[in-house]
Formats: sequence, structure tokens, C-alpha cells
Amino acid sequence: MPLVTQPAPTFDSKAVVNGEIVELGWNKLHEGKWLTLFFYPLDFTFVCPTEICAFSDAAERFEKIGAKLAAISVDSPFSHLAWTKTSRAEGGLGKMNIPLIADLNKNIARAYDVLLEDAGVALRGLFIIDPKGVVRHATINDLPVGRNVDEALRVIEAFQFVEEHGEVCPANWRPGEDSMKPDPDGSKEYFAAHA
Repeated sequence: MPLVTQPAPTFDSKAVVNGEIVELGWNKLHEGKWLTLFFYPLDFTFVCPTEICAFSDAAERFEKIGAKLAAISVDSPFSHLAWTKTSRAEGGLGKMNIPLIADLNKNIARAYDVLLEDAGVALRGLFIIDPKGVVRHATINDLPVGRNVDEALRVIEAFQFVEEHGEVCPANWRPGEDSMKPDPDGSKEYFAAHA
């Protein structure tokens, strides 16, 4: 069964937060806010640091819309910590503004159905979880292609708009653009304006 519309699988795990290894419980991670949880294959690889650094650098943008971020892989917290102590110029992460969650037993990746069992790594899964703990969006990329920070932000803003206004968001919607009434007659107003 797809995770979208279902309660997000919860977990407690070790993570690197602010340069330290800590126990990170689901309640502390989620805190009743929007959460973008993204899986990546492995520490000390190639596409992964570009994604993690891009999301970490955008953490303040997520905070401004009431959302949190966390990255997760099947590596140990010690590997995560070592990677943050490696400079970006050398393929490392440097200082992180988001938690790096350890999933050494691979149970979290299994719960989110992103684990490649034979390879022992997670696909590039990205899950947007609402304040009630429900998965509202999921994308899963194969290993060689990274994700888009701006698209993750756009999707959260669209779901927030829907929650607040009760209208739906057409393709490529951005804040401030026209939305649609979710019924056959009401939607005609949008279609007429954008024909």
C-alpha cells in the first residue's frame, strides 16, 4: 500500500545534530510541524552531498513556512559525524543545519519502502509529512539523480494553501497564483481564466 494518505512510520534513532551524536525521537523530530524526510544512499558518495548541502542550506526557508527537514541513510552516526567534519571542498558536508539520522539496521528505510535489499542502500525517497503525521507527498528517485529543494518547498506551500483555503492547486502552482475550486462548476472559473 502506498504511504501517501497514511500515517508516517514513526521511529527513534541516533542522529548527528549540531555536530553531536544524539538520540532523536520521533516526537522531537516531527514536533507537530510539516516535515520533509529524505533518504539518501550512503555517506561519502557523490550526488548525496550535493542534495544534503542544498537542503541544509535551505533549512531557514523551510523554517519560515513552518517546516522541518531531516536526512537519513543506512550509515552509522559515526560515519555521519565524520562526514560533517570533512570540508565541502573535499566532498564532505561541513556544518549541517539539519539532522542526519542513522538507519544502520535499515528498518526505517524498509518502513518507508525505499530500501534496495540486495544493495543494502536506500533509494532517494523524499516524504512530506503534515503536522498530524500523515504522509502527503512522496517521490522516489533512482540513485544517480538528485532532488530539487525548490520543488519540495513548493509542494509544502501548496498543501498548506489547500489546508487553509480549501481550494486545490493546479500544475506548477506557486504562492500568489490562481487556485481552483474543487468542483465541476467552480473549476470552470480557473479554466476560463487560463484557456
